[in-house]
Amino acid sequence: MSLLKPFSKLPGLNTANILLVESEEQFQQSLADALVEETAVTVNVRLAKSLPLPMKNEESRPRIDLVVFIVNLTSELSFQSTEASLKYLDPGYFLGKVCFMVTNARNASVPTERLDAVRKLAASLHCPLLFAEDQTPDGVTNATERLLAILKVAAGHVPMATALYLSNLTRCTVPPDIDQPSFD
Repeated sequence: MSLLKPFSKLPGLNTANILLVESEEQFQQSLADALVEETAVTVNVRLAKSLPLPMKNEESRPRIDLVVFIVNLTSELSFQSTEASLKYLDPGYFLGKVCFMVTNARNASVPTERLDAVRKLAASLHCPLLFAEDQTPDGVTNATERLLAILKVAAGHVPMATALYLSNLTRCTVPPDIDQPSFD
């Protein structure tokens, strides 16, 4: 098993490659279908339950421009799988080519500690944290639009913008009092 490296292959002309990592594959397929419909650039979507990726087709695998970890807050396994997968990414990916997408954040049964853990993880890696509604078509469309904006920058299709610059603008920050008890 090897690290996934961001600059080991040359980019394709007018193409952007995104890797969606979700252990439960609930939201992953609908998001992939929506991403492929993009017409301005050719978007290639790769799906994975976790990292590392298999070695057998590494030569034919395109350069991955953006890795998106989809975390379902109603599942502890989803967060644990994301944490375990992070060690298989080259540190170069954390320079603007990784983001986290959280689903089911509005669910009342979700423990606040799990959301705080995801926020801390994204903040510690200086990565954007996106929230998505996976139950409605409008939610999938909105998530797709946000991912496409980040993907186009990460793939180099936006002049005068780099993935590192965008990640500095959109990275998750944790308030200093996040560990303090809530008095709500």
